[in-house]
Amino acid sequence: MYRNISLVLFLSLLLATSAWAGIQPGAFTLSPMVGGHIFEDDYDLENSPFLSLGLGYNLTEQAALEAVYSQTNADGESAADSDARVRTFRLDALYHFMPEKTLVPYLAIGVGEINTKYDVGGRDRNLLANVGAGVKYFVAEEFALRADVRSLLDFPDPEKSLMYSAGLFFQFGGGAAAPAPVAMEKTPAKEMAPAAPADSDGDGVTDDLDQCPASPQGSPVNSVGCPLDSDGDGVADHMDKCPATPQGAPVNKVGCPLDSDGDGVADYMDKCLGTPSGVSVDAVGCPTKLSLQINFGHDSNKIGPEFDGEISKAAQCINDYPGNLVYIDGHTDSQGAAEYNQQLSERRATAVKNRLVEKFNIPASRMTARGFGETTPVADNGTKEGRFQNRRVEVACGAAK
Repeated sequence: MYRNISLVLFLSLLLATSAWAGIQPGAFTLSPMVGGHIFEDDYDLENSPFLSLGLGYNLTEQAALEAVYSQTNADGESAADSDARVRTFRLDALYHFMPEKTLVPYLAIGVGEINTKYDVGGRDRNLLANVGAGVKYFVAEEFALRADVRSLLDFPDPEKSLMYSAGLFFQFGGGAAAPAPVAMEKTPAKEMAPAAPADSDGDGVTDDLDQCPASPQGSPVNSVGCPLDSDGDGVADHMDKCPATPQGAPVNKVGCPLDSDGDGVADYMDKCLGTPSGVSVDAVGCPTKLSLQINFGHDSNKIGPEFDGEISKAAQCINDYPGNLVYIDGHTDSQGAAEYNQQLSERRATAVKNRLVEKFNIPASRMTARGFGETTPVADNGTKEGRFQNRRVEVACGAAK
């Protein structure tokens, strides 16, 4: 039986001889159909023919709603099984492909009820879901041949069945077909319509509509003849060397984001504008931390005068960013208790801050001393050299305001 489904779907197509455009939006539809209802074993019913009638409405060329009633009078599978009348009530949504063509395939999905009344044994009423597909072949503007197949599943005790059908499809009202061409009288050449308006700059927009009548040759233009600016940065596409600039980013004359301080980070991303030339910066344009090479002794925060050269680097970096916040971060190696190391790192950071105030006249209000203890090593604490590198102070002299 299943092998015959494809034959049922396309049998009506062989009968058509005319070619008409298909689905009309806004039309009401009527669809009488005949077919076969194939029951699975749980129904204890023989496969049987059915009649159906569908009433629908075309929401658009592609989308439609359809209410469908069908009735099957089925014999029991064996002498012990009761005959039954099976009726279905469905509300289906249809999606048409190539709705303007003569042959219009579609997909369908819907819900409803299946009502089975047995000659002996009472009545079952269950919720019903269905999916399927079909085709409509138009032989006139309001008339088509139709074939359809549906897979049905009813609840709450899931039972499956299959319905295949063929029939007629009528549509009333909706979009009208294009009017037939009207024959025109021949006119002498001198009475022909005037020539099309000129397009002086050759951009495809006639002069009477062109708001930019001197567009450069070959530059893409919009509907009023002005050069396109796809990213809206004020630089036309034919001159824009950075055609995907983020919205609102300031750009230069060739449409590329500005980088006023030349640090390699565009202004719209730069959180530290005005970085001095040659200073190394991070991804948001702020200077990377300056690590001071101060040889703190074990368990010590003392800074000898021999390290004033290192402290002066920090002072210079801070003065390069007047008004910005400055963080002085102290660190230790992992020897000793973590709580004690935390306190020691704070004392080391404070010692550097005090030297910057006393020796280099940096206002204390601009600097914040912080300690990180042994939590952020930069080298292996298992070696003497590594521990030396971890006993350090870092100065973030260009933090964002």
